[in-house]
Amino acid sequence: MVKTVVVLDYGSGNIRSACRALEKVGARVELTADRDAVLAADGLVVPGVGAFAAVMDQLRAVDGPRLIDTRLAGGRAVLGICVGQQVLFEASTEKGYCEGLGQWPGTVEELQGPVVPHMGWSTVEAPEQSQLFSGIANERFYFVHSYAAQVDPASLLKDGPTSLPLTTWARHGDTRFVAAVENGPLSGTQFHPEKSGDAGLTLLANWLGTL
Repeated sequence: MVKTVVVLDYGSGNIRSACRALEKVGARVELTADRDAVLAADGLVVPGVGAFAAVMDQLRAVDGPRLIDTRLAGGRAVLGICVGQQVLFEASTEKGYCEGLGQWPGTVEELQGPVVPHMGWSTVEAPEQSQLFSGIANERFYFVHSYAAQVDPASLLKDGPTSLPLTTWARHGDTRFVAAVENGPLSGTQFHPEKSGDAGLTLLANWLGTL
């Protein structure tokens, strides 16, 4: 059965290439911020490019925080990409302190490395249980960013009735940062799967397979 995916159209992100990549792996894709379409889709992709605070403002303008909350409350899949992953955390220190969506604990902070932004291809360290990285755990993915979460969100949560997030890591210089998170219906990638060649397409196909 063909899965429907909405790419949230709120004025941020590499939306056209994300749509094409999802279509290439077999999804029926709609680019919209329409509430009914967002809530009805099998999967929601939240892209994001630029400054954290600007992305939060743009999300609020289309009622994005409530739409994401509503989907997750019903166990409906959401995938954040790049700054779309960053805003899922509690806050960012980019250009001052800015609150995020708070789906995961932790603060997004500036990378420390020989060159910032981190731009280019990097390998990732994925946990064995990862569904997103099934068959591609040792592949390289394309990153463009100056900020990232650097503390495992699972380490900031207490054990409870739900499983803890699975965190995938990457490095830039001496900084180890969160490259991806899988947490039930909520997932995110700091890199751009739509710009990551065959490995990125496989990851999107793996995500589609969980819907």
